[in-house]
Amino acid sequence: QLQVVEFGGGLVQAGGSLRVSCTVSGLEFLTIGWFRQAPGKEREAVSCISMSGTPKYVDSLKGRFTISRDNAKNTAYLQMRDLKPEDTAVYYCAADRGYAWSYCSLDLKYDNWGQGTQVTVSS
Repeated sequence: QLQVVEFGGGLVQAGGSLRVSCTVSGLEFLTIGWFRQAPGKEREAVSCISMSGTPKYVDSLKGRFTISRDNAKNTAYLQMRDLKPEDTAVYYCAADRGYAWSYCSLDLKYDNWGQGTQVTVSS
């Protein structure tokens, strides 16, 4: 079992930017997914990044969100720009052992999850 820890959430005004981070040991051998869950809604995919650094995004967030990773720091990032009130949610980082160098999954079927970090966007 991997320990996944998110941090960096907070309160931001609409149109602002925020970066959330996720630390997990042995990051270089893992694929990372970012997910979010708004109040009263199901958890949904945001983005993922493969071991090679290949990113994938849900179509609705392309252009505003950027995922990245720094294996030397065992940290993955989700940079969010032009935030909207509808982006308000708890953001979760998930990690799994990588099996394909340039593939990551936007499915919820990750084995290791963080506790989540709250992102609130005010209008």
